[in-house]
Amino acid sequence: MAITTEHIREKLTQELAAVHVDVEDTSPNRCAASYKVLIVSPQFEGKPLLQRHRMVNTCLAEELKEIHAFEQKTLTPEQWEKQKSQ
Repeated sequence: MAITTEHIREKLTQELAAVHVDVEDTSPNRCAASYKVLIVSPQFEGKPLLQRHRMVNTCLAEELKEIHAFEQKTLTPEQWEKQKSQ
C-alpha cells in the first residue's frame, strides 16, 4: 500500500468527519516514513487528548504499521477557530 499525504488526508476526513486536515511528510527525503498531522473534528468534542489520539491511531492502524514517526495535533472546531485568531 502506498501511503501518501493525500491518502492520509482523505481517510481522516472521511472516518473522523474532519472539517480540516493538514498532513505534512516530514521525512528528510519525503519518503513517506514520517508525518505531522493536524486534525480538526467535531468528533473530538468533550474527549480528552489521549482518547482523541486513539481515535486517530485506530483510523490509521494499517498505515501506522508502515510509518516510522507520526506526530498529531487534534482540535475541535472551536479550538481551531480560537487558535487561528491568536
